[in-house]
Amino acid sequence: MDSPDAQPASEVDYSYFGGAESFSEGRPPRRTVVVTPHPKDDGVSRFGPPQDPSDFLWLMTEEPHRTRRMAIMKAHPEVTKLMGYEPLTKWVVLAVVTLQLAVAVWLRHTNPFSPSFLLCAYAIGGTLNHNLFLAIHEITHNLAFKGIAANKALAVLANLPIGIPYCATFKRYHLEHHKQMGEDGVDTDLPTRLELLILNNVLGKAFFVTFQILFYALRPGLVRSQRITQWHVVNIATQLAFDYTLVKTFGLNVVLYLLFSSFFAGSWHPCAGHFIAEHYLWDGLEQETYSYYGPLNILAYNVGYHNEHHDFPAIPWTRLPALRALAPEFYDNIPSHPSWPMVMINFIRDPEVGMFSRVKRLSKTKRDAAAAALSSSAAEDETRPPTPNQ
Repeated sequence: MDSPDAQPASEVDYSYFGGAESFSEGRPPRRTVVVTPHPKDDGVSRFGPPQDPSDFLWLMTEEPHRTRRMAIMKAHPEVTKLMGYEPLTKWVVLAVVTLQLAVAVWLRHTNPFSPSFLLCAYAIGGTLNHNLFLAIHEITHNLAFKGIAANKALAVLANLPIGIPYCATFKRYHLEHHKQMGEDGVDTDLPTRLELLILNNVLGKAFFVTFQILFYALRPGLVRSQRITQWHVVNIATQLAFDYTLVKTFGLNVVLYLLFSSFFAGSWHPCAGHFIAEHYLWDGLEQETYSYYGPLNILAYNVGYHNEHHDFPAIPWTRLPALRALAPEFYDNIPSHPSWPMVMINFIRDPEVGMFSRVKRLSKTKRDAAAAALSSSAAEDETRPPTPNQ
């Protein structure tokens, strides 16, 4: 991660710079920070050249989290003591669900398009529903209870104020995101080729940031369908019954408040920056995952500790800071984001970041097919008779 500008002047070949006197001249400033930088890191220059904006970054390497997890477990075997469910989670979920529904009922007689209603839906509702998004993320890893059924039931409860059933479908998609991170056609967190073609400009990126909650809601079903299970049915039936009861009891404005809150939670909300911050590529790096250690983690189940979470998805949100403190030699030298809100702004205005800024890998099916084609081609070459010129 040493930047070329950090090298002694005598070792830099300026003939490759096209007339510029530094590697970073004319480029936007670095967007990430390093807690414990390398001695040669000047803290300003980007780590590598810009990525080709016409395509994703295709890699043949394994995703990095398994390797780092094994290294940390070897260096700090006591890390296993941090694993296991967190009893506090269920009480936080119950409190947030209660508060959000209380606000919704309180606003039931307010015009849903009035400034006061929209402000409450953004500032209060957006924050609370974003918290519930991440509660469902936490529960998806079975980190609220020991048993599977209890975790699924809590996820259905946490889903209620969001207004739209999604916790059952999210579970499978998210676990695939962990197990097969970056695999094209499997990891539905990745933008599609169509998104790359249409949204790869300032206006397109602004549209994506504004409506990113819809992309994350609709993209998975278009890329990779799921088999409906009983938990899908329970999630959908419970949510529809709950929404119907709210409308019949308190009126339509209550459900509109919940839906507006969910939209704002995944749009221009300060916490929503984590959607882009987590896995988009920055500063010329091939680093797939970025953490954020700022104060907004208090509202977001410490999801900013994202390298830590992907390394150890069995460690709950309350103990992720302890994981980082246990193994600082593995985390403090990795670039991280200093601000979630600025991630959204920089994503739009920085020409070196866009829909293309994601690592992709061929899926196992495509890898096997490519290997089979290569093997078949090699076999044909061996059996083909030599030409007269050979």
